[in-house]
Amino acid sequence: MMQRNHRSFIVWLILTVLWMGFIFYKSAEPYQEQDIRPMLSEWIPQSVVDQWMPHIEFTYDGGLVTWKEPYDFIEFIIRKGGHIAEYALLTLLWIKTLRATKRFRSTAILLGAVLSVLYAASDEWHQSFVPGRTGHAIDVGMDSVGVILVACGYGLVLLLRRWKRAR
Repeated sequence: MMQRNHRSFIVWLILTVLWMGFIFYKSAEPYQEQDIRPMLSEWIPQSVVDQWMPHIEFTYDGGLVTWKEPYDFIEFIIRKGGHIAEYALLTLLWIKTLRATKRFRSTAILLGAVLSVLYAASDEWHQSFVPGRTGHAIDVGMDSVGVILVACGYGLVLLLRRWKRAR
């Protein structure tokens, strides 16, 4: 009979690899297949956008992100939120995988974060070969926001559990 930790490790590893495969698959899609601006303009009437769009402008990787192009702005926020969320989940999966081992249990948070950031960098490099896509270091930074949120949150939960047990 397989030990519980070994079985748990295998399950978490499979989930982690599947999630990495999903990220790779989505990164291999040309931008035109992922463009949600037409759908946004269909779903959100211009009158709603005009009334509720905050007047914000900033540069991101040398390009202007502006409220004056509302559907571009909304898509930008959704896409970057997606970056954060997908790498937050990848980090959680790596941490759970590594914590299921005796060897990496104490370093699981740090190692999970490092593996996730390395995968983010390799994914941006991979995107540079996809027609209509680009690979940007700043996107690795966005991915790292999700990594940091989960690593810090997971670490905090572990500390709180230890503190609670010690009381």
